[in-house]
Amino acid sequence: MNKEKLYGKNLNELIAVTKRLGLPGFTARQIADWLYKKEISSIDEMTNLSKKTRETMATDFEIGLTNPESSAESVDGTKKYLYKVLNNKYIETAYIPEDDRATICVSSQSGCKMGCIFCMTGKQGFQGNLSCNEILNQFRSLPEFRKLTNMVYMGMGEPLDNLVEVMKSLEILTSEWGYGWSPTRITVSTVGLLAPVKEFLEKSRCHLAVSLHSPFDEERKKLMPVQRTNSVKDVLDIIRNFDFNSQRRISFEYILFEGLNDTPRHIKELARILNGIKCRINIIRFHEIPGSEFKSPGIAETIRFKEALNAKGIFTSVRTSRGVDIQAACGLLSTLEQNKPVA
Repeated sequence: MNKEKLYGKNLNELIAVTKRLGLPGFTARQIADWLYKKEISSIDEMTNLSKKTRETMATDFEIGLTNPESSAESVDGTKKYLYKVLNNKYIETAYIPEDDRATICVSSQSGCKMGCIFCMTGKQGFQGNLSCNEILNQFRSLPEFRKLTNMVYMGMGEPLDNLVEVMKSLEILTSEWGYGWSPTRITVSTVGLLAPVKEFLEKSRCHLAVSLHSPFDEERKKLMPVQRTNSVKDVLDIIRNFDFNSQRRISFEYILFEGLNDTPRHIKELARILNGIKCRINIIRFHEIPGSEFKSPGIAETIRFKEALNAKGIFTSVRTSRGVDIQAACGLLSTLEQNKPVA
C-alpha cells in the first residue's frame, strides 16, 4: 500500500492529519518543524512525539523524499539533476552556483501544454502536474540544498498552469512555520495566463517573470500559442493595475532569435508597451534544440540590443548561458531519458 507523504503538506493539511490521528492540534506545528526546519528523513526522528504516536503515524504516512536518479555537471559548475515523477516520467532540476549566490531552478510539470515552438519541454507534450511534494522534493533532496540562496520556477512546465500546487509550495517556502525564506529570494516564471497571474500577484509576494519574446501580437502568436487567448496586452494591464511594493520585482524574459525579434523595430515597440511599468528585461541567448530553425545572434549583436533598450530607459541585462555542455536547455535531458529504449 502506498503511504501518504507528509513532506509538501501545508500547516492546514498537517492539522487535518493530526485530527485524523486523534492528536492535539499543536502537534501539527511540531510536525512542520521536523519536516521543514530539522531536515529529517523518517517519522521515527520526530523525537518530541511519543513512540506510540510515531508508530501510529508511520502506519499510513511517510516523509516522502526521493533522491535524484542521475546528474550531469558542466565545466562552469552548473549541475542538472534528473528526478523520476508521475509513474516513471522525468523532470529536470538545475543547480546554478555563482560568486555570491546559489540558485535552484525547479520544474512544476512533466512536459507542458503551452506549445512554445522553441521549447523542448513543449515538444514532449503534457504528462502531468507535479504535486507540492514533487516540486519541493527537488529543493530538499538537492545535494547542494544547504548552499541555496535563491529559487526560480523556470524549469519544465508552466508554473501558473499548476497554480494550486505551486502556491502551496510557495507558502511552505515563505511561512514562518515552513522554511521562512523571504519571498524576494523566489521568482516564478509564466507565459502569461491571465487569471492565474492575477491570483499569484494577489496571494504571493514573490517576484514574477513573464515570458515575452516578442512585443508584436502576430509574431508572439507564432512563437507562443498562448498569445491567442492570453494576450500580453492583457497581462500588462493586470500588472499596471496592481499596487507593487518596493521590494517586489517584475521582469520580462526575452529569448533573442537572430533575424526574428532582434531589430530596432522590436526595441521601439518594447519601449512603447512597457512604458510606465517599473521592470527589467532579461535577454536570454537561445540554446539550440534538435529540429529547430532558430539561432541566437552573436554576442556583439546581443549587447547592442541590450544597450539600445537601456538607452530607452528599460533596465536590461543578458543572462549568462550556463551548462551548455550538459543539455542545459530545458527538457533536453528528460527527453533523452524518456526516449531510451526499454531494456
